[in-house]
Amino acid sequence: MSESEGDATPGRKSVLPHDIDHSHADVTGGWLRAATFGAMDGLVSNSALIAGVAAGAAGAHTVVLSGVAGLLAGAFSMALGEFTSVTTANEQIDSEVRVERRSFQRHPHAERIELVAMLMDMGMTAETARQATEEIHRDEERAVNFHLVQELGVDPREKPSPVVAAVSSFLMFALGAIIPLLPFLLGAESLWVGLACSAVGLLVAGAVAAKFTRGSMWFGAGRQLVFGIIAIAVTYVVGNLVEAVL
Repeated sequence: MSESEGDATPGRKSVLPHDIDHSHADVTGGWLRAATFGAMDGLVSNSALIAGVAAGAAGAHTVVLSGVAGLLAGAFSMALGEFTSVTTANEQIDSEVRVERRSFQRHPHAERIELVAMLMDMGMTAETARQATEEIHRDEERAVNFHLVQELGVDPREKPSPVVAAVSSFLMFALGAIIPLLPFLLGAESLWVGLACSAVGLLVAGAVAAKFTRGSMWFGAGRQLVFGIIAIAVTYVVGNLVEAVL
């Protein structure tokens, strides 16, 4: 056997030629979306909160108190929201698995015909599709998963973890939210110093997110900075208006 066909030597892992230059990141775990959302939300929401409070002529003590409260409230809210949303999505997938299993038990022949049609739509000949269907349906668990992947585009074996999503969201929200607070915690009283830290945080967070998605880091950083500036500026203006009215 050639090296390209694998190595059967005990204790050595066989490597397919395609594995060398073709691998994929984990897109089903749920942690990257939750972490990115948490970091961006923490940065933008707490920066905007601090800007709005400071625009109302509040002192550094009030700004810090508001920022810490926003950090804790937002982090727990994000974690609970992520846990609940991912759990609900997983329960919906489980419900669809039960529906598919009942259909397998009540209408096995119809399920085979359905799969043959789907495989033919993918380009297989009728004979090949029927043979593949018979082989797939020899294992009901595998057949159910295959049907759901084809019909719904989800694999029940690869559901994201609600705990991972919640923890990622909590930690990253807290990390993002503390960045605009750092200057105030270190004794600074200027809002613009805190906003400068926020801008740097937005640039870094956007670039890191783009790195994970293999996109342009410059574009990712700039996009997050622009969105953040808009949200913070609007909140700052509203804070000034409220102060003027009161």
